[in-house]
Amino acid sequence: MSQRWRAVGVLAGALFVVNVLARLVIKLGFDQDDTAADRVSLVMFLVIGLILAVVAFRWGRDRPVARWSTDLVVAVAVALALTVFVAPLLVGQNPFAGGAGLFFAQIWLYLAATAAGVLVGYLVLTALGLDHRSQQLKRYAQLKAARPRKVVRR
Repeated sequence: MSQRWRAVGVLAGALFVVNVLARLVIKLGFDQDDTAADRVSLVMFLVIGLILAVVAFRWGRDRPVARWSTDLVVAVAVALALTVFVAPLLVGQNPFAGGAGLFFAQIWLYLAATAAGVLVGYLVLTALGLDHRSQQLKRYAQLKAARPRKVVRR
């Protein structure tokens, strides 16, 4: 059980670190350039989506959907809370400095990026027939095909 939560914690930490690195790059390199800051933010969201796509693909191979999706939801929720409340403080900003609109836009964009990443990873996994359910059905079909047919006498 501790391995399960360790993996969730590592994932949440990795997502948080990606956000902090993007904030540091914006603060140190593009402090007054909004276009460059938007590009760095876009790259950050793409990296977060890519990380979650890979994790969904990897975890979806050997775990049921209910288990890995719950783990991902917990990791994303923790990373989102850290990203919204702690990350701005690390770069010397107030989490609520931009007002309610920016605060909630940040949450919605983060959730959209994470949902897109998970969806892409799981759809690719399912399309390739490598997900946990497809593998179970494949093993069941092989097991049924391997048994000899019973002869029915009348």
